[in-house]
Amino acid sequence: MDENALKRRDALRICAGVALATSANAAMATAAIIPARARKPLYAISLAQWSIHQQLFDGEIDNLDFAPLARERFDIDAVEYASRFCEDKVNDEPYLAQMKKRADDAGVKSLLIMIDGQGRLGDPNPKALDTTIDNHTRWLHAASALCCHSIRVNAQSEGTRDEQAERCVEGLRRLTEIAEPLGLNIIVENHGGLSSDGTWLACVIRRVDHPNCGTLPDFGNFFYDWNTKDDPTKWFDRYEGVRLLMPFAKAVSAKSHDFDEAGNEIHTDYHRMMKIVVDAGYRGYVGIEYEGKKLPAFEGIHATKRLLVRVRDKLEQEHG
Repeated sequence: MDENALKRRDALRICAGVALATSANAAMATAAIIPARARKPLYAISLAQWSIHQQLFDGEIDNLDFAPLARERFDIDAVEYASRFCEDKVNDEPYLAQMKKRADDAGVKSLLIMIDGQGRLGDPNPKALDTTIDNHTRWLHAASALCCHSIRVNAQSEGTRDEQAERCVEGLRRLTEIAEPLGLNIIVENHGGLSSDGTWLACVIRRVDHPNCGTLPDFGNFFYDWNTKDDPTKWFDRYEGVRLLMPFAKAVSAKSHDFDEAGNEIHTDYHRMMKIVVDAGYRGYVGIEYEGKKLPAFEGIHATKRLLVRVRDKLEQEHG
C-alpha cells in the first residue's frame, strides 16, 4: 500500500474515532439533561380488582366498569381482574369482547385474571385434577380474549410437604403446557397453605422448569393457615418470601391494609419491600391490592398509589 493510501486509511480511522467519541459524548450530555420524570420509571402501577371487591359484590360497581374506573378515578392504565366477578361469563365471547373494548376505549391494559375456586392443581385424585385443568383452561381462553399475559392460580394440595410439591408440580406443568401455545403464563401467588412458604413455592416453580410458569409475589398472604392469618408470629417472613419468589415473578401484588399519619403502610415497609423487587431486576407492573377496613376502598387505593409513587421516586434517586 502506498504512503498516500496509508495516510487516507489513518485519516478515516481518526475521523471514525472522533465521530464515535462525539456521539457518545452527545448521548451522555442528552441523558444528563433529560428530567427524571421523562425517563422510564422503575416500575409501573396497576390496580387489582379485589381492591373494590365489596362494591362489586354489593352491586355498586359493575365488572364492565372496572377498567374505565381505574383510569378515571385513579389515573391507572392497567388492571388485574378476579374470576369471581365474571365467573358466569368465562365462555361468553361477546361479553369478553365487551370487557376488552371497555378497557381499550379507556386506554387500559388487561394484565391478568386471578383465578379462584376452580379446583386444586395439586389434587391427588387424577379425575379431580383433570377437571381442575379443564376449569382453568376455560380461563386461559378468556385471558387470551382479553389480551392478558397471565392467569394467577393457586398451588393447593394435600399430604406431606414433598407429596404436595410433587402433585403441584404435575398440575402446574400440565396447565403451563396448555398456556404456552396461547402465549400465556401460569403464575402462582403465595395464598395460604404451603404456597405461603417462600422456600416451598420457589422449589415448586423451579421443578416445573418452564419459562411460562412463574410467581406473583404478594406482600401479604404469607400465612400458612387462614384461621391464624391475623397472627404475624405464625407467618413466613414476608421480606424473605418475596426475595425467594422474585426470580420467577411475572407480576407483583402490593397488598395494603392500614396507613400511619405519614402515609406509610404499617404492616409492610414498602421501601424495603420494593427495594427487594427492584434489586431483583423486576421492571413490570406492581398491582395495588387494598384490603383495609379503616379507609374506604377508593381512599385506600389512592393511599397505596401515593406510597408506591413516593417509594419509586426515592428508589430512582438511589439508583441514579
